[in-house]
Amino acid sequence: MSRPTLAALALLTLAAAQAGGALAADAPATTPETEAPAEASGQALTANLTLASQYRYRGLMQSNGKPAVQGGFDFTHASGFYLGNWNSSISWLNDGNDAVSAPVEMDFYGGYKGQLAPNVPVDLGVLQYYYPGDYPSGYTSPDTTELYAGIGYGPLTFKYSIALTNLFGFADSKYSQYFDLSGNLDTGVWGLILNAHVGRQAMRNVDDGSYTDWKLGVTKDFGQGLSVSLAYLDTNADRAVYTNTRGRDMGRATGLLSLTKTF
Repeated sequence: MSRPTLAALALLTLAAAQAGGALAADAPATTPETEAPAEASGQALTANLTLASQYRYRGLMQSNGKPAVQGGFDFTHASGFYLGNWNSSISWLNDGNDAVSAPVEMDFYGGYKGQLAPNVPVDLGVLQYYYPGDYPSGYTSPDTTELYAGIGYGPLTFKYSIALTNLFGFADSKYSQYFDLSGNLDTGVWGLILNAHVGRQAMRNVDDGSYTDWKLGVTKDFGQGLSVSLAYLDTNADRAVYTNTRGRDMGRATGLLSLTKTF
């Protein structure tokens, strides 16, 4: 099976941004954070490209602490319906395991965003995590499908996700759930936005697999679609469960720096 490279991933993102004309963006693995402005046609296409010091998802390392290239596209209709794709370089599936070759995560999602009431946005959708690659016979597929529902009020957002399949390669973990409470508050200082998050991964049929993760950081928007984020992340994930094949604690505390360009 042919596998996408990091260079191809970056070029694909940039090419789509150029092809879209005037395009208006932690990722993952994730739905668009803001509504894209509807154009005269009632629809809009946006693209984003990120360089990150590493890739963390739900607090766990996905690139073994090494830099990651990320990017994606979002199509939004004036009705509120949207489709999107997001991609990132990864290494967690093949770290220390020569029998596995899966260097890229590809996410595909679609859903509906609307207003339940003034200043109360809602978001409903489905998300498919896809990990193309080569796996040995009998390997539990890491591919995962989740349904999600989110509601916001002011700077706060609560999102609930439930897996309709095994979760990220854990056998018999169907119907595992994730609870996400996040906030983005304008500090009034140099245009800095304070980013705060706490999440709870509830794992089914995985002893000591459930854990809590949290994040505190700031984002600076420099205009022209360019922004920089700096954050501190940590978890209480059980090291006996979440240690990769290279012996590294996947949920240990870390800092994360990222540069994002939206088109």
